[in-house]
Amino acid sequence: MAISDLMLQEFEVEAKSTRAILERVPFDKAGFVPHPKSMPIEKLTPHVAEMPEFGVTILTTPELDFSSAPQRKRPTFEATSILKAFDEGAAKMRSTLKNMKDDAWTEPWKLSFQGKQIFSGSRFLAYRQMFLNHLVHHRAQLGVYLRLNDKPLPATYGPSADDRMGF
Repeated sequence: MAISDLMLQEFEVEAKSTRAILERVPFDKAGFVPHPKSMPIEKLTPHVAEMPEFGVTILTTPELDFSSAPQRKRPTFEATSILKAFDEGAAKMRSTLKNMKDDAWTEPWKLSFQGKQIFSGSRFLAYRQMFLNHLVHHRAQLGVYLRLNDKPLPATYGPSADDRMGF
C-alpha cells in the first residue's frame, strides 16, 4: 500500500472530527477568550478552517516563508464561511494526497519567517508536525472553548461525555 493511501485514511478521520467541532462553534460568542493568553475564538476558528490549505502547501512546495507568502482572504467568523473554507481545503488535501508519490515524502521541506528557520525536515515530518498534529492541537483547543460555553462536544477518538453513542 502506498504511503499516501495510509495518510489519506488518517486525514479522513481527522477531517471528520474537525468538521464536527467546527459545526458546533458558538458563532454568537465572537469575543470569547478562555484566558488572556489564549487566541480569541473568532481567530482560532478560521485558523482551524484554513489548516488543510497549509497541508496542501507542505505537500506541493519545497518551502514556505510566511513573510513572502501571498495573502489569502481569510474566512469570516460565520458558520457558512468557516465550513466552506474547511470543506474546500479538505477536498484539495484529498486530491493532493491521492497524487503523492512515495518518494516525495522524504524530500526536504522548510518553513521560515523573514528567512529565519521555523522548521526544516522531511516533507513527511512537516506534514505530520506542522499540519496534522497542529490541526489536532487547535481542534482540541476549540473543544475547550465549546465546553466552556456549554456546547456539546462531538465524539472524536471515542464517545464524549455529550455523545455517548449508546455506551
